[in-house]
Amino acid sequence: MQQVSIVPVWTIQGAQGAPLPARLIDLLVQVAETGSLQSAARVLGLSYRHAWALVRQGEALFQAPLMRMARGKGSTLTELGARIAWADRRIQARLRPVLETLSSELAQELRGALAEAPAALRIHASHGFAIERLIDRLAADGLPLAFSYASSSAAAAALRDGDCDVAGLHIPIGATQAAALAHYGRWLRGQDLQLVDIAVRRQGLMVRAGNPKELFALADLARPGVRFVNRQPGSGTRFLLEQLLAGQQLASTAIAGFEQGEYTHAAVAAHVASGMADAGFGLEPPARQFKLDFVPVATERYFLLCRSGVMATPALQAVLQALHDPAFRQLLAALPGYDPAAAGAVTPLAEAYPVLASHGQP
Repeated sequence: MQQVSIVPVWTIQGAQGAPLPARLIDLLVQVAETGSLQSAARVLGLSYRHAWALVRQGEALFQAPLMRMARGKGSTLTELGARIAWADRRIQARLRPVLETLSSELAQELRGALAEAPAALRIHASHGFAIERLIDRLAADGLPLAFSYASSSAAAAALRDGDCDVAGLHIPIGATQAAALAHYGRWLRGQDLQLVDIAVRRQGLMVRAGNPKELFALADLARPGVRFVNRQPGSGTRFLLEQLLAGQQLASTAIAGFEQGEYTHAAVAAHVASGMADAGFGLEPPARQFKLDFVPVATERYFLLCRSGVMATPALQAVLQALHDPAFRQLLAALPGYDPAAAGAVTPLAEAYPVLASHGQP
């Protein structure tokens, strides 16, 4: 089985067409992480002399410093160096799920060209950190997968249309649940589907470290001077936020930046951490990753859906085996804001959400 990996590479060219030296951007990112040029060089497998030469070449191109060094205090990036490092983080955060999906598609094409067996399981799922780890686990177990990260709506539609075997989506727990079920019911209602739990997870406000704007509730986002970054239209997280605002009779038009959307939770977190916004809305793991504060707002259930006839297949049994594995559950439990206590539990969709049992309107 062929494995395909795609990684984003970018550079900056000077006025004379000379690009930044190779690996300088990686080096600046590591200096920001470690606080030391020597440590950054070690992480990247570079000699200290080579690392220092890369910095000097970059500074010559910009004709501006990228780093400051103080004896006994390590290394700190200048504003220019920090902006380059944050640009790389935002690029990685925005593109990772897209590139992973494209990698899976290309691997499928190679399987066909090499006359290899097709994927044993096709997964379309709303991107999240638990499903990401499940896909990694299944791939490590040798299960041939084809997966695509998409919105919950797109995943539900793909399942209905037969374009995937398993769909991953999330439904809020609480007051906004009915609205979500009505929304996804157009694709799911009346079908013979089984629900496989993965985890309960938290969504909330990602705010800058120390919460300097004192943003503790959704209503605070409408205050003057608060800059917000949203998820893209059509995403399940944006739909959840819209329903939460409607339930509190808060107008989205009063929130500066509401129409500005990012395609991943990590991209929202990177946007806030880089100082381009004061708050975003999303999952807790990327907030912690980017050293942001997190204010829980809503809890939701992330699960897989598949047709009942798929449950007995070896591929789906491999999924259940992974979800029941104590070591894998421990991996999920280590994700901030995730509770995998029910991971692997199987429930008919019509039993889990009776409103989806028939073709009638809720």
